[in-house]
Amino acid sequence: MMTPLFDTRITRLLGIRHPVLAGGLMWLADAPYVAAVVRAGGMGFITSRSSADLPAFEAELARCHALTGGLPFGVNVSTSRHTQVPLMDYVDAALAAGVRHFETAGRAPADDLIRRIKDAGGVVLHKVPLLRHAVTAQRLGVDAVVIVGMECGGHPGANTDMPAMVAGALAARRLTVPFAIGGGIGTGGQIVAALAVGADAVMIGTRFLAGAEVTAHPRYKERLVAAGEDDSVVCFAANPALGGAWRVLDNATAREVRAREAAGMTEHAQFAELTRGTEQRDRAYAQGDVEAGMLSAGAAMGFIERVEPIGEIMAQLMDEARAAMARLSSLSAG
Repeated sequence: MMTPLFDTRITRLLGIRHPVLAGGLMWLADAPYVAAVVRAGGMGFITSRSSADLPAFEAELARCHALTGGLPFGVNVSTSRHTQVPLMDYVDAALAAGVRHFETAGRAPADDLIRRIKDAGGVVLHKVPLLRHAVTAQRLGVDAVVIVGMECGGHPGANTDMPAMVAGALAARRLTVPFAIGGGIGTGGQIVAALAVGADAVMIGTRFLAGAEVTAHPRYKERLVAAGEDDSVVCFAANPALGGAWRVLDNATAREVRAREAAGMTEHAQFAELTRGTEQRDRAYAQGDVEAGMLSAGAAMGFIERVEPIGEIMAQLMDEARAAMARLSSLSAG
């Protein structure tokens, strides 16, 4: 087990060895993935909406408990997207299973959601794309916030212009709660940089996508290994009605979406067969058709060199962080 390099407000809040959060990934943030992150010393969040129904979600929670050996893990709940299972049912099921760490995403969490979690001794981290949303979440009483920059894979919401590092430096001046930043982070040096500007942790998604424990087809992971930092594109940035910006792998589906946007299409029905989540889950992640579906991925693909266990990725990140701190020390004029 690696000796912790850092002691931050978020490592203490969550009881983790390293200031690394692995946010909820639709379809992929399942028990094996989350447990691997937790065993490696970070915090992961099972994506509740990836479960077909409440019994399936409860089974995933039980599986994660077994895989972590009793170590705490988290659950991601969306506050804005419609689902057949009411949000509070997910929360209550997670609380009943002993989960006390929650990542909320979407609209600012309502008072009753925060109260439900905190009355049970839980912790709420709210993920936002813009600093003003972080300030709102702080006012509502969340325990910490995560601010994602324009570089992040998936949905940075209305944020198509603000890099993670700039958002972090501003957050250090405007927030009093602990905060993490995410977007394009895939090296230990970037972790040190994030902590240096005032963050208490980083959120990493794309860098972990080719992890051995990720439940996805080998061809999908091979495509990520072959990809570079320029192999992600942003769709829907100019069309909030379609969900806003979405940074994804540059594949045939993304190129067709962008072509339809360029042709002036703006209705959801004109994109539905390309963007529905089952395209990602069934064709790309399960069958290995990497040209099918909108596959969330950011510029940190440039740091993926091989398929390897998440524990080894975390160890490399911490080795790089140690080297970065040594380099800074060597540059000191004192």
